Amino acid sequence: MPAEHPREQSTTRKTALPAPARWFLLGLAVLSLVLGIAGIFLPVLPTVPFLLLAAWAAGHSSPRLSRWLESHPRFGSQIRDWRRAGVVGRRAKWSATVVMGASAIATVLLLRNHWAALAIVAVMACVLAWLWLRPEQAATH
Repeated sequence: MPAEHPREQSTTRKTALPAPARWFLLGLAVLSLVLGIAGIFLPVLPTVPFLLLAAWAAGHSSPRLSRWLESHPRFGSQIRDWRRAGVVGRRAKWSATVVMGASAIATVLLLRNHWAALAIVAVMACVLAWLWLRPEQAATH
């Protein structure tokens, strides 16, 4: 039997987490899902990272929520691609770039503390660099 890819540890994984840890992860999954959905409408919240965090936390706490996320018609394929091969599609990368760019401009213009604005923009730049280094399709063997 082939070894499972590290990102493919979804609902099939059997871990005996204590109940408080499962509840914490379930709460994190729900909160991340809410923030990810809000990110669809609010330019300052990134959607994909919150959905990936929700999928990870649900995969460790709620098989039912994890299955629902993976089968969702809008973002299920992104979650499956990420779990299978660390793939982030080009469209998601460009969307994140545009939204983070707009957020960076708004941050610089609206935040009075220029050092804080610079720190926020630097973090966004690091996230974008990491994001653009992710593969856009699964490697074929």
